[in-house]
This record gives sequence, structure tokens and C-alpha cells, in this order.
Amino acid sequence: MAEMTQQVLGVLASGRGTDLQSIIDAVERGEVKAKIGVVLSDKPDAYALERAKKAGIPALCIDRKQYDGRAPFEEALIAALEEKGVTLVVLAGFMRILTPLFVRHYKGRILNIHPALLPSFPGAHAHRDVLAYGVKVSGCTIHFVDEGTDSGPIIAQAAVPVLDDDTEDTLGARVLEQEHKLYPQVIEWYCEGRLHIEGRHVRVDQ
Repeated sequence: MAEMTQQVLGVLASGRGTDLQSIIDAVERGEVKAKIGVVLSDKPDAYALERAKKAGIPALCIDRKQYDGRAPFEEALIAALEEKGVTLVVLAGFMRILTPLFVRHYKGRILNIHPALLPSFPGAHAHRDVLAYGVKVSGCTIHFVDEGTDSGPIIAQAAVPVLDDDTEDTLGARVLEQEHKLYPQVIEWYCEGRLHIEGRHVRVDQ
């Protein structure tokens, strides 16, 4: 019976894929009781695709440049995810904003990780913005994806100190350590049916 209800993850990544690797490792250790059905990237040279192939996971580049507009591109993403029976979409450093077309198709079934404590510092340059503003604490946020940018209901956050001599790289490395712990944990909560969206709030069953 458990096998029938197993979640199938579809991971979207644009870069190195370190968050993807943390999820692969957690699945292999049995800490995330799900199957990774496919890894998709919008960039042919994304190392995330190599990580997937090394783990024996189907990996596919759907290059945005090959599509005439966002809708055909996202339809291709959806088709690839549906082909593998994906039940939960996991954004792991996917650097494209998804339109309502995609978000509505997977409503309540898309997770994203952001390298700052939302709602502060949304967007693509979080570490730069954090350092420029002079805050003393940063971190990462995992949230459900809605039709806005980094605006969906927050599931979990982890904080790290911002040091006086931090650069984007040093701060980013400290935040990444927390991402690699927190993201697999939240995915497992989803797989266990412990997450409940209530308006802007996400309740996590204990």
C-alpha cells in the first residue's frame, strides 16, 4: 500500500545542483521516502543534469531558447513531468519565474527554496541585497509556490548570522549548509502528509 502512495518528485534546477544532491542523498539514505522521477533543467550545461545521471535518475534539458514564448516552454516542462508521474515539483535553484499556467497546474504541489528569510530580500540576488542592507541575520526559506515571486506560504526557515567580513560567497556557503538540511526534511514532511495550507499559513502536523 505504501508503494502505491509514494510521492514522485520532479526536480527543476538551473545550476550546480547542490540542493538536488542533498535530496538525492536523503532519498538514498531513506530519510526522504519518495522517488525522484526526473530532473529537468532549462540550461544544457547545468551540472544538476550530471548529478542526476550519476544517480541513475532520468535527466532532461528543456532549453527555454528552443521555445517561442513562455507558454510552450512551460507546456514542455509539464509534459515531461507528467510522463514520469510526478506528484510534487521541487524547485532547486531553478532560475526562471513560473507563470500561472504552470503554477495552477501544480497548485499546492510546488516547493521552492530561497536563500534569505522571506518576505525580506526576494528575487535573484538575495545575498547581495542582504549584505547591502546590513542586516545581522539571514538564512533560507522553504515555501509553497504561488503566482507571485517568492511570495507563497512559508513552510520552514533556518537562520544564520551575517558576519562583518562576509562576502556573497561566504554568506552563501553558510546559508547553503542550512538549505541542505532543511529542504529534504520539508520534502519528507510533504510526503508524510504533514503540511496543511491555511491561507497564508502552513501548519505542520507534529
